[in-house]
Amino acid sequence: MLVVGANDVVNPAAKTSPGAPIYGMPILNANEAQQVVFMKRSMRPGFAGIDNELLFDPKTTLLFGDAKDTMSKLLAAVKAQ
Repeated sequence: MLVVGANDVVNPAAKTSPGAPIYGMPILNANEAQQVVFMKRSMRPGFAGIDNELLFDPKTTLLFGDAKDTMSKLLAAVKAQ
């Protein structure tokens, strides 16, 4: 799964942490993917102000940078294969 930004809407804390401000919020179940590539500009928390558990999952690879630029480079690399 490729996640671009979207920090809070893929945070498993919405289902696993009753004390979290996003608990009960509908999320995309990115944590159920076999592999996750998470594109972000930084490690800053999302709008809710909490860390995203998904960022620390061993099956998650972080890809830092501007989303438009990084996605363009990623697509070019895939097309070159």
